[in-house]
Amino acid sequence: MAKTLVIGAFGQIGSELVPALRAKYGRENIIAVDIREPHPPEEMEPYEICDATDKGEIESLIVHNQVDTVYHLASLLSASGEKNPDNAWRLNVKSLKIVLDLAVKHKLKKVFWPSSIAAFGPTTPRVNTPQHTILEPTTMYGVTKVSGELLCQYYHHKYGLDVRSLRYPGLISYKAPPGGGTTDYAVGIFYDALQKGKYECFVRPDTILPMMYMDDAIEGTIKLMEAPVEKIAVRTSYNLAAISFSAAELAAEVKKHLPKFTCTYVPDARQKIADSWPQSVDDSQARKDWGWKHTYGVAEMTTIMIKELKKKLGIRK
Repeated sequence: MAKTLVIGAFGQIGSELVPALRAKYGRENIIAVDIREPHPPEEMEPYEICDATDKGEIESLIVHNQVDTVYHLASLLSASGEKNPDNAWRLNVKSLKIVLDLAVKHKLKKVFWPSSIAAFGPTTPRVNTPQHTILEPTTMYGVTKVSGELLCQYYHHKYGLDVRSLRYPGLISYKAPPGGGTTDYAVGIFYDALQKGKYECFVRPDTILPMMYMDDAIEGTIKLMEAPVEKIAVRTSYNLAAISFSAAELAAEVKKHLPKFTCTYVPDARQKIADSWPQSVDDSQARKDWGWKHTYGVAEMTTIMIKELKKKLGIRK
């Protein structure tokens, strides 16, 4: 059986996508790859250490393992990308082009690459953002996502490559810690609420952003990749949505579980990024084309996050 390569496997998405793919297709058929070692390592075995920007290393893995599908997840996120724009371009765009070129050369069956709501910008309609709309981001992360979307579409039209993509909203998970993104307040709030009883939020209380519980994101990713090719009408990146809420609304939901919890708001540079992104996204095309639907609302997500983080952090009360 041909195998699947997951590049950037130990990040926020990959650390949950890899186990889901292995459960579905067999552990031996999913090759986890990252530039760093996982922690704890045994959860991601077997795995390979590899630089996503090294074409020779990636090609060797594809050829040696008879890979026919690649999930290319390696990326530097929004706030981190603003601190190092050159590195964001190198990792987010150079590595994608390497994967696309190798996919054409070795006639791979499918490629998945994640885009983001960061592809939108302050000139984009902020409420119910359409599938086809203005893409004028003001962050390097957003610039790399628009560039990547256009590359994916180009390789499909020019070479017939079956490359698929999703514009993820903010993703919330208890398994991976915050990773340098603007929406990461919605993860950090749970850690600090449980460990400190308080949280200093880096966006205003009225900041509304599209969000999604990670289980929905993993389900949507696999569903997209399993959809028949004739169902895929968008070759840039599909809008994907679940829930939208303000920072204050999430804090209030956390307080229902932890009555002594307090949240203060000290907006930093990430506020400007958040203000350039949508408050809600229209994902009707994904729902129509390949049957996307989400499961988790804010209340369900909050209950799970607190329950599972208590286990992870060893908090018994």
